[in-house]
Amino acid sequence: MEPIQISLLILLVTAFVIYRQLRVRPTAGSAVLYTAAIMIGIGVVSGGLIDDRHLAVSVAMLLVEAGSAVALGAWRAATVRVWMDDSGVTWSKATGWTMLVWLASIASRVGLYFAGDYLGLTLSTGGILLFVGLTLGAQSYLVARRGRALTGAARRPDNFVR
Repeated sequence: MEPIQISLLILLVTAFVIYRQLRVRPTAGSAVLYTAAIMIGIGVVSGGLIDDRHLAVSVAMLLVEAGSAVALGAWRAATVRVWMDDSGVTWSKATGWTMLVWLASIASRVGLYFAGDYLGLTLSTGGILLFVGLTLGAQSYLVARRGRALTGAARRPDNFVR
């Protein structure tokens, strides 16, 4: 696939994920985690994450991008409303704050893109896939974890025998 096609595909997937987050949905779903894992895998396999001409700067930029992706995903997860209904099913729904943090995530990624370009790094769509996959995965994992905490599924029962 061409970089423009990959970028459009990334935008479509991200828009779809944001649209789904605006709807009430169970926290136990793992489809977003699988999507995030696939994006991370394709980002790594496609290559171009490390620029051999500027190895140290490239590795540092990759670490900054990965760290910011996870941090922004955690921040967004904290803004998602999570609750349990009368039947014990946990649900989640993005809030207005979540959308603001999505805008901050996009602005951060664009800023990192231009910083890499300014530093003379060769840029690839693999880096975008990695960033989006990490940020989606972190958010999805943490929202699901909050849902499990509400049901007590994450805790060991008192009558557990070793």
